[in-house]
This record gives sequence, C-alpha cells and structure tokens, in this order.
Amino acid sequence: MIAKLNSLNDVEVKDVTSSDFKTYGKILDGYDFTDLLDFMATTEVPAEGNIYVASVAEMEKFPIYKTLKNTFYGGMDIQIGYCNGKNSTYNGFEYHKCSEINIAVTDFMLVLGHTWDMVDNTFKVEDAEVFFVPKGTALEMYQTTLHLSPCKVCDSGFKDVVILLKGTNDTTFKKTEAVSQEDEILLFQNKWVIAHKDREPLVKAGAHIGLLGENKELKY
Repeated sequence: MIAKLNSLNDVEVKDVTSSDFKTYGKILDGYDFTDLLDFMATTEVPAEGNIYVASVAEMEKFPIYKTLKNTFYGGMDIQIGYCNGKNSTYNGFEYHKCSEINIAVTDFMLVLGHTWDMVDNTFKVEDAEVFFVPKGTALEMYQTTLHLSPCKVCDSGFKDVVILLKGTNDTTFKKTEAVSQEDEILLFQNKWVIAHKDREPLVKAGAHIGLLGENKELKY
C-alpha cells in the first residue's frame, strides 16, 4: 500500500511504525481495544465530508474506558468518540494540551507537523509529513503534534476511534481573552486550530488562517 501511495503522490508517505514517527507519537501495545472496534462496525461513513462525535456513551461503558483513564491518562476524566469520513485534503491543523489516542478501524493516512515549527501562528504545508496507518493500529499522538482529520486510502473512506481528555473539542466553549499570541488560535475547548484559507468550514467556524501553501489532496 505504501509503495502505491508514494507512486501517486508528490509527497513521501511514510510508515507510522518507522522511526520517522517518533517525534510525533508512538504505537500503543498491551491494550485490548476489541470492544471499541466491534462498536465501530455499527457506525457509518458519511456520503461526503466527515463526521466527528467527541463522546459516545456506549463506547465509554466498555472496560477499556476505566483502564485508559486510570493508566494512560493518570486518573483524568476522558472521552471516547470517533471520526469517520471521506477526507483527502490537508485543510489545516489542530493540537491539544494532552496526548490523543487514535485507533485505526480502517487503513488511513495522517498529515502531521510539529508545533515548534509554527511561526507567528502559521505553518508551511511543505513542513508537514504524511504517514500511512494500517488498520488495527493504536497510537498516541503527543500534544506537540499538529494533526487534523485522517485522509482516506479507498473510496469507502476511513474510520478512526479518537480518545482525549473529557471536554476536548467542546464547541460551546468561548474564550474570553487573549493574553499570548497562541491564545489567538484557541478555537474550542482544548483545541488550538489553524486553517487553510480554502477550507471554508474551518474558516466559517472562526479558525485562524495559518496553513500556508497549497491545500494538497492525497491520492490513493
């Protein structure tokens, strides 16, 4: 699959299990995510675009919820949800002040960057790296990792379990002040965002325009 993706795209698609990923996160071993993967079989991929559900009560009833809360997240309250969709473009980046767990229900690609490569709340498209994530892979993305929606590698789209600290991405949160430059890109609760100027949904939501360059589309 990686060889095919690299033959079709003008950016290198790397293996998420390679050492190239080590500054972005790590592969998670030892956890049993079977219940979450079984539940994801009941979810659908939208005909177009993406759907993100931050917290799903049924998923949070499984034993893995308490296990992750009391181990990986050190006792902090968490939320388990998912993102399914048909995305294939970069669109922008977000980050959180906590690690994020992603479980690849299907194969997909991730477009990633480092917060330390941002300059004045901007990031250059050419500084991003693309990783192929095989179905069944569970990974941690560090809080310094810029990311957004996965990108599909087949016509049917992608499915991704997303686990974060409780309340992350809450759209009802409204910032009341901006003290630092970083505060200017705080969009929702625990969600700092920069958007590409052509990504209308993010721009309309109030995201800061900060992804510079072509809004690349990844082919498969």
